[in-house]
Amino acid sequence: MHREHAQVEQVFADLEDSALAHLPSGKFTANAAWLTLAATAYNLTRVAGHLASVFHTRARTGTIRRHLIHIPARIATGARRLTLHLPQRWRWAGDFSDLWTATGQRMVT
Repeated sequence: MHREHAQVEQVFADLEDSALAHLPSGKFTANAAWLTLAATAYNLTRVAGHLASVFHTRARTGTIRRHLIHIPARIATGARRLTLHLPQRWRWAGDFSDLWTATGQRMVT
């Protein structure tokens, strides 16, 4: 029972470090909508971490955002195709590639 409580506290800490730190107003409906979006973003970020690597499965959502979502990449278009240019020696390129492949996309770099 204590471990389950610790897991819930970890989720609350993750949410308070991100979206719940910026609740929009004193209006119940606005805060309810914000909480719904925060929970959705949290769950999608956790799934992305799980698909990327074992390290990111256990990482906090802030770490996943820094490593896999806020990436220093450039998107180029040509011949009706998107090309993603990642940095050459980027430490998380392999994990990002695994995440990209798991979503069913083809990676062209």
